[in-house]
Amino acid sequence: MTIAADLERQLQDKALKALSFWGISTTPVLLKYRENAVFKVSLPNGKPAALRLHRPNYHERATLQAELDFSAYLAANKMAVPQPIPALDGALCVESDAGNRQFASLISWMDGRPLGQTGVPLDLSPREAGRVFERLGRLFAEFHALADSYPHPDTFNRPSWDMAGLIGEAPLWGRFWDCPGLTNDQAEGLSALRQRLLAHSFDLQASPLDYGLIHADGVRENIMITEKSVGLIDFDDFGYGYRVFELATALYKNRQEPSYADLEAALLNGYGSVRSLPANIRQLLNFFTMLRSLTYIGWAAERPEVASKVPRYALEALTLADTLL
Repeated sequence: MTIAADLERQLQDKALKALSFWGISTTPVLLKYRENAVFKVSLPNGKPAALRLHRPNYHERATLQAELDFSAYLAANKMAVPQPIPALDGALCVESDAGNRQFASLISWMDGRPLGQTGVPLDLSPREAGRVFERLGRLFAEFHALADSYPHPDTFNRPSWDMAGLIGEAPLWGRFWDCPGLTNDQAEGLSALRQRLLAHSFDLQASPLDYGLIHADGVRENIMITEKSVGLIDFDDFGYGYRVFELATALYKNRQEPSYADLEAALLNGYGSVRSLPANIRQLLNFFTMLRSLTYIGWAAERPEVASKVPRYALEALTLADTLL
C-alpha cells in the first residue's frame, strides 16, 4: 500500500484522536486505506486490535451501530468474526471528527491471513483451496441461520441488496449503465443488459428465493483463513439480500482459477451441508454473478482513486454476459 506521506500523517493524527475515546495512546499502524482507514493498535492488555476510521459522509451512525451490534451477536454465537470493543463511555461507534461526519470503531483482531488478493492466483493447492471453500460455504450457511434468528432492534438500519438496490433506477453503488468513464458502446451494451436482467428478475421473484441479512462482500481480502478455520471481516456492506448473491460474491473473483469448477462445488457442498439450496442453484449463480459484476462499475465510478477501472469493469461484465447468459 502506497499513499502520499502528508495523507498518511493526516490519517495518523485522526487515528490518535479517535483512540483517545478508548483511552489508548499507543501509536497505530496503518494497514489499509480504501473504503475505511484501518489501523493495527495495541490494547492496554497487550492484545492487538483494529481501529477503523470509517469513510466520511458514507454511513450514518445508526447504520454503523447496526453493523457493530450484529457483529457482536455473531461473535457471541461463536462465529469467527471481529468482536466490537466498547469505548470508555460504552459506545461501539464514536464520532471522531464531527466536522467531516467521520466515525470510528475498534474491533478485536482476527487470526490468520486473507484468502488471497484480487487478480493474483490463489497460493493454495487445489486440495487446500477446496477445503477452504467448503468451510466457507458452511460459514455462510451458519451466518444466514443466525441472521434469521437475530432479534432486530427498532433502530436497525442497513442497506438492501435487492433487485432495486442492484439494478433498479438508483442502485446502491450507482447507475452503472450511464456513469462517467464508459464508452458509448459500453453504455449501450450495459443498458440493454440491465433491461434483460430486469426482465429475468421478474421471473425469479415469482418463486421464493432465500432472502435476509448477508455479509455482501465475501471477497478474498475479507476471508481470513488458518489451518483449521475460516472467518469473515469487513462488514461495511452488510445488509439485506439474496443468499445466492452472497455465494456469487464469494465466487466471482475466483472465476479465473484453473480449479474454479471444484471451488464452486466445494462452496455449494459446504453450504448445502447446513442449509438447503434451490434445485436450480447453478442457474441462479449465473444470474447473481452477473449482478455482482455490474456493481463494481458504479462503485468505481463514484471513487476518484479507482475511477480509471470503469472501462475494464464494464468490459468484464459484458464479456461475462456472453458466457453466462
